[in-house]
Amino acid sequence: MGRTLLICRLVLRDLRRHPVAAVVFLLGITAATTALSVGLTLNGATSTLYQQTREQTLGPDVVAVSGDATADDLAGLTKLEHAPGVVAHGGPYPVIEATSTAHGRAAGTMVLGRAVATASIDRPLVTTGSWIQPGGVVVERGFAEAIEVRVGDRITVAGKEFPVVGVAVTAANAVYPQGLLTGGGGPTEHGAGLVWLTEDDVRSLPSPQTSAYYLMDLRLADPTATEEFIDYFRNPAFPVNFFTWQDLADTDSGLLRSTQPALVVGGWLLAALAVCCVAGLMAGRAAGQVRRVGLLKAVGAGPGLVAAVVLAEYVVLALAADGLGLLIGWLMAPALSDPSSGMVDSALPLTPGTIVGVTFAALTVAIVATLGPALRAANTTTVHALTGGAHPPLHRAARTPASLRLPTSLLLGLRLIARRPRHAVLTAAGMATTSVTITALLTLSAQPRHGYDLGPSTLTNLRDQANSRVLLAVTFAMIALAVVNTVVITWSTAQDARRSLAVARTLGATPAQVTGALCVAQLLPALPGALIGVPIGVALSWIFSIGTMTLPSVWWLLAAALATLLGVTVFTAAPARIEASRPVADILNAETA
Repeated sequence: MGRTLLICRLVLRDLRRHPVAAVVFLLGITAATTALSVGLTLNGATSTLYQQTREQTLGPDVVAVSGDATADDLAGLTKLEHAPGVVAHGGPYPVIEATSTAHGRAAGTMVLGRAVATASIDRPLVTTGSWIQPGGVVVERGFAEAIEVRVGDRITVAGKEFPVVGVAVTAANAVYPQGLLTGGGGPTEHGAGLVWLTEDDVRSLPSPQTSAYYLMDLRLADPTATEEFIDYFRNPAFPVNFFTWQDLADTDSGLLRSTQPALVVGGWLLAALAVCCVAGLMAGRAAGQVRRVGLLKAVGAGPGLVAAVVLAEYVVLALAADGLGLLIGWLMAPALSDPSSGMVDSALPLTPGTIVGVTFAALTVAIVATLGPALRAANTTTVHALTGGAHPPLHRAARTPASLRLPTSLLLGLRLIARRPRHAVLTAAGMATTSVTITALLTLSAQPRHGYDLGPSTLTNLRDQANSRVLLAVTFAMIALAVVNTVVITWSTAQDARRSLAVARTLGATPAQVTGALCVAQLLPALPGALIGVPIGVALSWIFSIGTMTLPSVWWLLAAALATLLGVTVFTAAPARIEASRPVADILNAETA
């Protein structure tokens, strides 16, 4: 108990003394865990929302659709009312395929006739307004948002104008734009929206229409036996097409199949950049940590306690970031799980797999970034830790003539890289990670946009829209974390090289040259990182692309790389200039004190 209490007190004291470093670490890990949390929560999210919609709307197990609207087709549907395994039915309902127009937008529409009274199967949940009434239309919510209609607006269906009295969601049809169930065995050439009218209003629409048929909702004794039920009626002489609730759920899930990988991969890229950021923080605090280790060992602390103290602070922060990431991801997931807004609004549960996966990622980032420094601190001797443990630089006489020809800033920058290769590796890795994400965003932007062809009009492709928003959000988070990473590594390099740069200034180097040296120490490793990230970003985009991928312009990729390097220069120059402006005497006196 005493050992644990000591570790806790030391951790709290260190957090109070270095709040900025703690906040930077917390924000970096939170960004990564949020993206991972959303990505993992979306695994099966649409199926979960469909089931919730199905429960709240009493969705059918099977939807049977006739091939035409003849008396024989209607008789075929009627036979299903007493078919083996059927315990309840709704309909048959008249259906037509027509064109709906609102605000100058015309789109193919499935017009479904329903009774004003509440049905026992498929009760669309009205989210705004009221259920249908004679002379009024209810619009499926996803379709309503696509054509921008609200309750009180007017919409023309098959040439006849109706007021919009309500907006609703249902589980008996796939969400917009796949809301067209036909007797031909699947989706037609065009997607379609869905509206409800009374049966009398449907029959009063002008004819001829594109297609007319009947639809019946079925409830089975065993909802999982839908395939067996369909196989029983699989006969060319029986002109009925069937849609199971599993088919509808799978169709709805298609909108998210390319969004989830972007979030999961983006989360891991953010985690990699967070590792670089945390490692930079550790490098900047190395000198203070060494002295702290020396004091702990001087009062009797063993290697285990020393390693525990160093690790505990970052593990605690990682767990806090894990909780924040899970909370933010849980709040964000519903907005991404239903891009069409065609299902009920409901919170998604955090599964044990999501919690374990995100927690593992957070702890992995903390341990990977701090385990090396913790082990080195544990193995450092007391005398070495208390005296600072400075290592004299290695001079090679053969390189001296060549270095004399270099500009002062370049010479000092190369010395910083040579003496601190870990900082250079962190810079290159962070820049490569950022370049990968920016390249993926440019590749996505270069793909041709294919909207939803709803016959007369082409509306926004929700899948492309969701992908663009997700990747843009990940890219913004990545750029923000990359800026923090650049500032942190510059600061840690300046802290580590403070004495040597002060000596250089006493020998004639100006503050501007010292600032340039720190910029060189960042830019030279960043250049290969930016170049390496381009092909990796293109490769990741190709792996998750559907169909043929269009490569972005080489000039766009080059411009993005140059802009990234320019950003590194800008965000390096500010902390470098601040550090170079410190009085030389104060630095040297502090080092000898």
